[in-house]
Amino acid sequence: MKKIEAIIKPFKLDDVIEALTELGIEGVSVSEVRGFGRQKGRTEIYKGAEYVVDFLPKVKVETVVADDLVEPALQSIQKAAATGKIGDGKVFVIPVEAALRIRTGERNENAI
Repeated sequence: MKKIEAIIKPFKLDDVIEALTELGIEGVSVSEVRGFGRQKGRTEIYKGAEYVVDFLPKVKVETVVADDLVEPALQSIQKAAATGKIGDGKVFVIPVEAALRIRTGERNENAI
């Protein structure tokens, strides 16, 4: 099993969730996050003063999938989240040692 964490632009969230659902991935967590990468921040003007916004709004989508779904999930996320512009985001894949469904006691792949 692997945990997939995708940091994406907020307006791409629905597209990414739809793409994951089409693969049969049902369990997804979404968090609003802020950060920056190579795009750095952006300059804004407020009441005549110019200032730099260092942290940009992003969305983090997290899911745990069986090993055989990792590559299809990565491809689906990339296709759904891409705008072709800087700041499209990143996806991380992390090993998961165990999973437990609290309600039933199911473990590992049966729990996801």
